[in-house]
Amino acid sequence: MDLSKSSRRGFLKYLSLSGLGTFIAACLSQNAPATGGGASPAGGGGLGGTTAQTVTWKIQSGWAQNDIFQEMFIDWKTSVEEMSGGRLKIDALPVNSVTNINAAIDAVHAGTLDGAHHVPAYYYGKDHAVSLIGTGPMFGMSGQMWLAWYYYGGGQELYTDLMQRKLKLNVVSFFHMPMQNQPLGWFKDEIKSPDDFRGMKFRTVGLATGVYGGLGASVISVAGAEVSSALDRGTIDAAEFNNTTSDTVYGLPDVRKVLMARSYHQPSELLVIDINKEELGRLREAAHQRHQDHQDPTVGPRRPVARVGQRDLRRVEEQPRVRQDPRVAEEVGPAGLPVGRHGEHPDA
Repeated sequence: MDLSKSSRRGFLKYLSLSGLGTFIAACLSQNAPATGGGASPAGGGGLGGTTAQTVTWKIQSGWAQNDIFQEMFIDWKTSVEEMSGGRLKIDALPVNSVTNINAAIDAVHAGTLDGAHHVPAYYYGKDHAVSLIGTGPMFGMSGQMWLAWYYYGGGQELYTDLMQRKLKLNVVSFFHMPMQNQPLGWFKDEIKSPDDFRGMKFRTVGLATGVYGGLGASVISVAGAEVSSALDRGTIDAAEFNNTTSDTVYGLPDVRKVLMARSYHQPSELLVIDINKEELGRLREAAHQRHQDHQDPTVGPRRPVARVGQRDLRRVEEQPRVRQDPRVAEEVGPAGLPVGRHGEHPDA
């Protein structure tokens, strides 16, 4: 795609997407040659007939309807539909619409879903290596740098080999929406020592399960939308999910009064769109592979994740019932994410 020859409107649309959206737009370009008619094959969405035919992909996310990640997913869907000229429609489903969060990858593999928007940590049980990409150690890189490595440094080839050769999954993965470090979690009391984790029932996902387990915690898997109720019932003692915005939507501040922000258990995270390989192949075949597969992993959602998380952290802290511990200094990370803070409610 020659951005220098694009209109300003087209350029802004291009910048609103990550790799898959750009690729889809190329596949469904107005310049793609027409093919003969035919019925759409059975299954999730299916692509058959001419390139002018409207195709619908059913993609389920791992997020509740009011989660900021679902809003970003809807933004991505809107951009892809605009770039396809309306010929590709995406039925953007919230979590648990077709299957539960841990089974979504299997549903994509089987063709029950055309895609899933989530994180690899949700299918960590298949192979711990999947979390090296989505919620890995990052080796000092930011989320944006890690995403650039994925597309231009060999990460995509490694992950494709893991998913398709080793795990035998009929899936093609497109990472996007890089984030920065995540808070340590929500607790009853301030964490003052690693020993405080001993015997604690804690919710986390992916490689972080080994981090907290190594500290002595008993790690329990709980879906994000169910974390608050699990805390309320005492199934778990403490939890981390992702960011202050999503945490607030899921009700974590209502059941735990202390947020510890500084942590390296997940120094970054990438969201992923897993697409059924056969459905993607039909999309490519319909366009006769006329256009080059463009990938631009440096672009992201219309709503910057870091800014949204910072905004909602401020809102939590500004509530009348919240006070800051004066011993904890404020530090702001390179992406604008506050770190090194915790808020404690007087009634904790």
